[in-house]
Formats: sequence, structure tokens, C-alpha cells
Amino acid sequence: MIELRTPAQIEQMRPAGRFVADVITALAAKAAVGVNLLELDALAHQMIREQGAESCYIDYHPSFGASPFGKVLCTSVNDAVLHGLPHDYTLQDGDLVSVDFAANVDGWVADSALSVVVGTPRQEDLDLIATTGRALESAIAAAQPGNRLGDISAAIGDVAREAGLRVNLQFGGHGVGRTMHGEPHVPNDGRAGRGLKLRPGLVIAIEPWFLHTTDEIYTDDDGWTLRSKDGSRGAHMEHTVAITADGPLVLTERAA
Repeated sequence: MIELRTPAQIEQMRPAGRFVADVITALAAKAAVGVNLLELDALAHQMIREQGAESCYIDYHPSFGASPFGKVLCTSVNDAVLHGLPHDYTLQDGDLVSVDFAANVDGWVADSALSVVVGTPRQEDLDLIATTGRALESAIAAAQPGNRLGDISAAIGDVAREAGLRVNLQFGGHGVGRTMHGEPHVPNDGRAGRGLKLRPGLVIAIEPWFLHTTDEIYTDDDGWTLRSKDGSRGAHMEHTVAITADGPLVLTERAA
């Protein structure tokens, strides 16, 4: 069921958005050559405790997961692009790492993701991250009251095609509110002018993710991490966005 939030409820969601943005910022600053993925997860866990927040991930067990997730953060490195289960891996020079984090603060959830390169970057990785960021910005710009859900999806797909990238439709954005995943599903490609009419009060996570040379993925032996079938690298960006009468409000916007 799709739920619309009142202006007062959207205001109540702001602390969750700020907290998730702060955690993502701290993780991006922490990610460096020589840092272990478990250290990133520990940092997120510490910030959750200090905030008095609740993890959306640690007990999460949807149908596509092999078991409860068990960590508070997704860390996807290089050919991994989504749902990366933190494990004993130390970041190497040139790694492309995506961090995805969601938390519940005072009964409201926010969700966000960011991709960065640690150490010496490859230009193609920087270009992929930049393209994913442009797709997110274009999608947010399309999240106007009166538009259609397909306008958001088409905005993402158009950026991908302009960059010569393929789009996977298995996983995309979603509704956010009292829980991390709700209706509607927000595909990363679609037809403009089609689908659900965007009304003030709708809150969604918009999350484009692309791989360099494929749109095909498989699940790692850990039962969670999604990797590219051809070994190419991936990038993932996400914001929680509220549709308001004045336009899109990015609840997880990070400080400049």
C-alpha cells in the first residue's frame, strides 16, 4: 500500500535524513587504503548507538537474502554493486567502494548510498560515479508533484543511455517511511508520462546503480552481495526524497 505523509510527518522525518546523511559522510571520510570493511561497519554501528537510532539492516531478511543480514551497513567493492555484506577485507589502492545505509530515528526511516574511490582512481571509475550522480540529480529534478513515476525512471534511464550504459531493472528505488522498503517500486528506467501520479506526501528512495559493461548480476556465495557477471565495476547513489507542493525535498542531503 502506498502511504502519503502529511507535511508534519515529513518534518518528523528530517532527523532520520540528517542522521543518515551524517553517517554516509563519516563513512566516505573513513574509507581509505588500509581500512577494513568491518571497521566501516563498526563506525556506523557506533554512530547508531550514539544517536539512539535503530538499524534497518541487522535483522533484515527478505526473500532474496540467504539469512538475516547481520550488519548495519552495505559495503560493495569493485565488481560488487549492491547489498555488499561487510567482511574481513582491507581496502586496496584504487578500489571503488559503495556504502549504503538506512536507519530508523524516532520511528521514521531514511536511506542513502554513495560511491567513492580510495587511493589512486581510475578515470573510468570516476566517470561511472559521475554518471550515476547525474542520473540521481536528474531523477530528483523529475520528482515534481503532478509528474508521473515514469518520469523519474525515464530520467535515470536517459542518463544511462547517453553514457552508453545498460540498466538493470531487478533492483531500484522504493517507498520509505515507517519501514525501509515499501511501495512504490521505482525502476531505474521507464517511460515518461506513465505510472503513478506523484502527489505531495509521497516519500521515496531514488537509487540509480550502474555497471561499466553489463546489466547482469549474480549473488555471491555470502548469500547477499550482488556482483556483475562480467567482473566490471559498479557505482550506486541514493537519496530519500519527499514530494512536496513546492517540489522535491532531499531528506538525506549531505552538508557541502
